[in-house]
Amino acid sequence: MPKTVNSSREASSPELASVLGLPIHLLPSYADWLMQQLEAKAGVHVVTLNAEMAMQAEQDEPLAAVIRQAELVIPDGAGVVLYLRVRGKRVNRCPGIELAETLLERSPQKPYTVFFYGGAPGVAERAAAVWQQRAPGLAIAGVQHGFVEDQNQLQQTLQDLQPDLILVGLGVPRQEFWILNHRDLCPNSVWIGVGGSFDIWSGTKVRAPGWLRNNNLEWLYRLYQEPWRWRRMLALPKFAWKSLLYKGNSSIV
Repeated sequence: MPKTVNSSREASSPELASVLGLPIHLLPSYADWLMQQLEAKAGVHVVTLNAEMAMQAEQDEPLAAVIRQAELVIPDGAGVVLYLRVRGKRVNRCPGIELAETLLERSPQKPYTVFFYGGAPGVAERAAAVWQQRAPGLAIAGVQHGFVEDQNQLQQTLQDLQPDLILVGLGVPRQEFWILNHRDLCPNSVWIGVGGSFDIWSGTKVRAPGWLRNNNLEWLYRLYQEPWRWRRMLALPKFAWKSLLYKGNSSIV
């Protein structure tokens, strides 16, 4: 898990930094901190910040507001990590998919319930089935694909079940807005926007090989898999350029 410059800090006291005016939280172990919140029944919205989202937020003030309100914003993208390192913050990338995997793996040790929401029909179900095998004892409270028409029924289900961990795979920024607008249904839950993680877990898509991930080139593999993303990928050089020019305080928002 990520190591920050303040690795001796208690997990309950994240260091607050800034990326282009957006908050980012630095912790020695995001999973450990979230485990504490799960045990304490403390509601948390986790945002996985990368360069593309940061650039979207610059043009979309409501999205920026969602990010600022989140209790935990993690450095998901290589661009965010580089931005922080250039400004003296020793932090490693923490992909949202890996954070979610760690929490799922630990779930049977300290039982808490998990809800999977998002993806195309059948995808979340297959992802949950895979995790049921990978982590025997995982308590799956429910599964729902992202094309549900009866949102009222879904909301009632969440309210009745009160899952401890809710994984929302609707893509950015839809999942961030959806969590903000619905987290009051389960105020003591940990909510994480996991993007396309269900596709990876279900085997619908393949994640980039480790050597590409370790060299901060996962974005290139995603572009290879989904060429239509090229317009969205233009955010990466724009983010790099703005990072060089940005004069704001990177230590405290």
